[in-house]
Amino acid sequence: MRRNDVAIELELLKSERDKLREGLRETEGDLRKLEAEVKTLRQREIQTKREIEALSTLIDIKESRETKADA
Repeated sequence: MRRNDVAIELELLKSERDKLREGLRETEGDLRKLEAEVKTLRQREIQTKREIEALSTLIDIKESRETKADA
């Protein structure tokens, strides 16, 4: 009887390990998706900052020209 209990316990442990491995694979897949989304958002953030900087430069140039014209 004891040998049978050990065999059942071993199968239970293996089953739990397999479930954990599957859960880990799913979690890693979710993580890869989230990392790709973060990368896309960071690229969008960088592009937006560049656009803001470019527009600020154009505004500075325009204001500078208007100030010179008024003088």
